[in-house]
Amino acid sequence: MKLLLTSAGIKNPSIHAALLDLLGKPIADAHALCIPTAGYGHPHTNPGHAWRFISGLEPRAPMTELGWKSVGVLELTALPSLGPERWTPWVRDADVLLVNGGDALYLRHWMRASGLADLLPSLRDTVWVGLSAGSMVMTPRIGEDFVGWTPPDGGDEALGLVEFSIFPHLDHPDLPWNTLANARRWAEGLSGPAYAIDDETAIKVTDTKVEVVSEGRWTLLRP
Repeated sequence: MKLLLTSAGIKNPSIHAALLDLLGKPIADAHALCIPTAGYGHPHTNPGHAWRFISGLEPRAPMTELGWKSVGVLELTALPSLGPERWTPWVRDADVLLVNGGDALYLRHWMRASGLADLLPSLRDTVWVGLSAGSMVMTPRIGEDFVGWTPPDGGDEALGLVEFSIFPHLDHPDLPWNTLANARRWAEGLSGPAYAIDDETAIKVTDTKVEVVSEGRWTLLRP
């Protein structure tokens, strides 16, 4: 699977170009599934946030409104009641999965419970575009600062499909605690490298290659 891990979606031409490179085709020829699940687990979100994400009415975090050939909704909490024979073809037929922000551990829980996490390694050509928690879920750990919804097994472990953690929304005007100083303190509690990225930055991952794509500010933090 190819990854584009963003803080706030496809925010600028550089991130847009990285997406096109991963897709290998124009957006107008690509089929997308959007995953709103993470938003339901975060204490500061509500169904209105999910609707804006799905409908492409969240200009601060462009995802579904980019001009895809088709967009469908994949709600992970519904999948266990359907069975994999029903929903797996939907995922395999998609060119890109657009994954909303919210609570990363809630998203991790439902990715595992639904079976999507087990399917990901076989999706060699599919592009995963994460937004905030949708990016953090791919990391080894999210750090105690970002634990909101508590999973049944506790802890702050995510899926570990990449070898670094992510501190999103660096220097965001609505999040005054998301400073570089706090990011450095957060990183001290981790056991591996981490990136602090602002909303104009993304991390592009193909096989073992990691590339930062940015028109803003980012910092690599090591424990």
